[in-house]
Amino acid sequence: MSGLTDRFGGVFRSYADVIRSPSYFPLWLGQLVSSFGDTLHYIALVVLVYHLTGQGVAVAILVAAEIIPILVLGPVAGVIIDRFSRKSVLIASDLFRAVLVLSLVWPQGVWHAYLVAAGLAAGNAFFNPTVQAVIPSLTTPEQRLAANSVAWSTGRLVQIIASAAAGGLIALIGIEAAFVLNAVSFVVSALFIARLTIPAHAGQIDAGAKRGLGSFFADAAAGLRFARRDRFVSRLLPVQALASLATGATSALLIVLAERHLRLAPAGFAWLIAAIGIGALIGPLIPNTFARDYRDARWLFVPYVIRGIGDVLIATIASLPVALAILFVYGLNTSTGMVVFNSSLQSVIPENVRGRVFTLLDVTWNASRLLSLAVGAVLIDAIGIRPVFWIGGALLAASGILGLALLGRYDFRGDE
Repeated sequence: MSGLTDRFGGVFRSYADVIRSPSYFPLWLGQLVSSFGDTLHYIALVVLVYHLTGQGVAVAILVAAEIIPILVLGPVAGVIIDRFSRKSVLIASDLFRAVLVLSLVWPQGVWHAYLVAAGLAAGNAFFNPTVQAVIPSLTTPEQRLAANSVAWSTGRLVQIIASAAAGGLIALIGIEAAFVLNAVSFVVSALFIARLTIPAHAGQIDAGAKRGLGSFFADAAAGLRFARRDRFVSRLLPVQALASLATGATSALLIVLAERHLRLAPAGFAWLIAAIGIGALIGPLIPNTFARDYRDARWLFVPYVIRGIGDVLIATIASLPVALAILFVYGLNTSTGMVVFNSSLQSVIPENVRGRVFTLLDVTWNASRLLSLAVGAVLIDAIGIRPVFWIGGALLAASGILGLALLGRYDFRGDE
């Protein structure tokens, strides 16, 4: 028991060391502030859209509004991230999103809400891959797993707190004030990022250099060639596409499963979300505590197999306690896989193509997610909700097995 306690103590010390690092602290704190604002904003936006339309389907359209910009802008964002100052890209993305969110203080109609949702997704298409691209510059290989883990866990904690407080806070200050708070959170994030020292990266052009549109398309094509020829990325893409196809519909339709299979009221559905959230909160402790070296394909892909089995079981056993246990494990595996995934990619992807590779992965994931949502909407009426989860679970487990088969022997120690 003392050995396990010592391991946990070592993990928390590594977390503290990373947080205290002046090269990482501003980015981490800025993301936390922004995460609180994002959670509050999303709930306020759903309330606004429902109030404007009175239709649940109008809320569902928000999902498409958040996915399509990523598909359209991903290739553009990747080249910009690799060609220009990544610090400038982060700050510009934050300020752009702040202005968009602030406009909702004076809503012009439901189209305005959709436009802002699409604009925020466009900003995310630049911001999120850039964060992944700069973390290797701000951390050592030994710090990388801890940095991704502490960002994930504290981000989930802030989301849980914000979700719990959102209803009362919105009722107290109003929807418009919630949007103002989110705009302020983006500005605060930009101010923290401005304090970062992010070195110039390979591929970044000089301020006075001029490169035409032809070179822009050439850079985009070069990124695709790298992805096609690189042993790791070319094999990871179909695995990720299959995993997203498996989870896109089941994630969105969990509320339907809760109602039709588990016979839960809407309040009971909140317990399912809480179980996932708690698991996701503590999941990063697992590889940090028990992995001698997290850069192993099993840490990447076994969580897919476990989550797939969980989807099959939750649609088979109509028991709330069992469902809560399954979803807690689901959350554990989601967060474990995510922090290992990000840390491994940051190690093996060359600096000069990180932006293009991370955006390509985002585009692949969201394209499959959109297809999954469309297919799931058709299947739920044709065969029912339980078979949708059985199919999704089987596909997710298959994606994990495919990942192990394709990359089981791959060396993830790319920067050593």
